[in-house]
Amino acid sequence: AQHQGEDGSYGGMSHYGPHVGITGIAGLAFMAEGCTPGRGRYAAHVERCIDFVLSQGSESGLLAAATSHGPMYGHGFATLFLAEVYGMTPRPEVREALRRAVRLISGTQNEEGGWRYQPVRSDADISVTVCQIMALRAARNAGIYVDKTIIDSATRYVKESQNPDGGFRYMMHSGGSAFARSAGAVAAMQYAGEYGSDEINRGLLYVMRFIPPQEQNLGHYFYGHYYAAQAMYLSGDENWQRWWPAVRGELLSKQEPEGLWRNQAGDEYGTAMALIILQMPNRLLPIFQK
Repeated sequence: AQHQGEDGSYGGMSHYGPHVGITGIAGLAFMAEGCTPGRGRYAAHVERCIDFVLSQGSESGLLAAATSHGPMYGHGFATLFLAEVYGMTPRPEVREALRRAVRLISGTQNEEGGWRYQPVRSDADISVTVCQIMALRAARNAGIYVDKTIIDSATRYVKESQNPDGGFRYMMHSGGSAFARSAGAVAAMQYAGEYGSDEINRGLLYVMRFIPPQEQNLGHYFYGHYYAAQAMYLSGDENWQRWWPAVRGELLSKQEPEGLWRNQAGDEYGTAMALIILQMPNRLLPIFQK
């Protein structure tokens, strides 16, 4: 709360600069605590997050600050934030921005079924694709129309990116498995309506290899655990009861005395991600409700 920019943005402490994705993630962290526009001790902060995200919209629907790198990442998280806050604010401009943002995602899906850094129908990678699937699911939950064929095509892309070890490669035709993208892929399939499939079960077994504490450097730590916690929660009590105490304990041990979590993408990002994970049992975000 202390580090929000005057324009409502987050990311100013990172090398990205003010960023719609990091702002959206911060807004979600406040909402996971129970704060909404007009309600809660951080209500004004949520409202300013909305202000900034809306201010970075364009006629095309793209949500991206001028300083953002790989705008589809930021667009995906910003769209997710708008979808989650949509039912909690009377502001009509939120619906219009959300509708345009979904239209942009739908219109930039490539022939393989995925998305990549730029809002064009060229290549795709698993991590950006996961981000768009989650945004579309949240928007659909909020009542925004999403064509089912887009979800089906995206799900097929994710499935075809799975390696024999159960993990997922970065791009459909190349790359080994890794924790963060595999956790995201499993969560994306679940949000797309897949439950208990062979691909999900093999993916969960792969992700479970990385249950904290892990001595190895996982890479994309907060991104990975953000999705892993969701994947384990959605897969049922057995996995969740193993995963949750482990990640909760590790995150609490990593918190700095002044309250933040450090991350190479910026401490605002790391702190917001950690807070979302730690507050998942509250189930206050619509996307986390079973």
